[in-house]
Amino acid sequence: MMGQPDDPSLERHFKGHRDTVTSVDFNPNMKQLASGSMDSCLMIWNMKPQMRAYRFVGHKDAILSVEFSPSGHLVASASRDKTVRLWVPSVKGESTVFKAHTGTVRSVSFSSDGQSLVTASDDKTVKVWTVHRQKFLFSLNQHINWVRCAKFSPDGRLIVSASDDKTIKLWDKTSRECIHSFCEHGGFVNYVDFHPSGTCIAAAATDNTVKVWDIRMNKLIQHYQVHSGVVNSLSFHPSGNYLITSSNDSTLKILDLLEGRLLYTLHGHQGAVSCVKFSREGDFFASGGSDEQVMVWKTNFDSTSYTDLLSHKQHNIFVSGSDSKPVGQLKEARQSITNEHICESADLRSLDTHSIVEERGPLQGATTSYAPEYQKNSGDAGNLHNITNTLEHIVGQLDILTQTVAVLEQRLSLTEDKVKECIEKQQVAFSQSHRDSKKL
Repeated sequence: MMGQPDDPSLERHFKGHRDTVTSVDFNPNMKQLASGSMDSCLMIWNMKPQMRAYRFVGHKDAILSVEFSPSGHLVASASRDKTVRLWVPSVKGESTVFKAHTGTVRSVSFSSDGQSLVTASDDKTVKVWTVHRQKFLFSLNQHINWVRCAKFSPDGRLIVSASDDKTIKLWDKTSRECIHSFCEHGGFVNYVDFHPSGTCIAAAATDNTVKVWDIRMNKLIQHYQVHSGVVNSLSFHPSGNYLITSSNDSTLKILDLLEGRLLYTLHGHQGAVSCVKFSREGDFFASGGSDEQVMVWKTNFDSTSYTDLLSHKQHNIFVSGSDSKPVGQLKEARQSITNEHICESADLRSLDTHSIVEERGPLQGATTSYAPEYQKNSGDAGNLHNITNTLEHIVGQLDILTQTVAVLEQRLSLTEDKVKECIEKQQVAFSQSHRDSKKL
């Protein structure tokens, strides 16, 4: 039996940005952390204490996305100035810059092999580039509004993109065709990413929800309503068992994907939390917000067995060296689960595991702060959840039918207009020929 697991703990916080922190990412070697901000600066923070940070200046406007290459030798940044920069994260801070789009670049991301970049922009396009010499390869053009985020799948064969046209599109990188559109009727999607297995995608939306879709069946399999504000960002734990989200409600939430419910709520930032990211190994995560701070948290719970994790209690987090003011509480919302059940659902054949998770009473001393649709007092609630899912699916299908009918009506109107125009032209031509014959 392993020792008692710990809650996630705030390890360090970095101050240096002069405006909202928009994006964070760890160097795979865990020696550095990059952050971008509305202050137009890229900061490279050293994870070793007392090591100086580097401030890289070059962008002419807000930086909205930053990411380390898989090797850790480059950092890509995307900006409102319509450019992407590739930086060498060393003392010199050298960078190459290229005009990527005709509008704000909201997202930049590397492929897992480090050879390609995908960018997303307010010019409604997603573009793919080579990292070497930043050569433009191709553009994906079916979105009809700003594109906020685009990512490669873990195997590099697919691209997912999220747009203010309320769709999430899945693209085949080779054929460059959109293979599916997920309709997000409730709100705009701020952020989207692939599950480490490549079988699912998760989306963070302005309607305060987080949704997980299975891309093999093109089906919504989990729907979380745990935030009370816009959800800005999310990050999968590399194990695939957890998802962390950040929101305007000033909290971070850690979701347990195997059980389909909230695990922790973390309070640390003052104001909106705009970004969050797990490290490549999953033992740390970083967050940034409108308080201009970057926070580094130790995951802790993942270093212990899953069943140990279920049995401990809530407490406050304190900032080390402070005057003992709690920066927040961690609330756990857990119920017991056996190792057999974990193994059964660990390959995420179905993330919606209500039907296969054994239900037991709440743990002694545990705080139950479930999202409403995951609160279960009896078998009836499970049935209600299934009925809710079915109704949501039906409503979604009806919305699609309504849109289709609207399109058909538009086409019919156009056809009617064309027919009317043709008849009028024929009448004019007939009148003209009739007048001409009278003259003869």
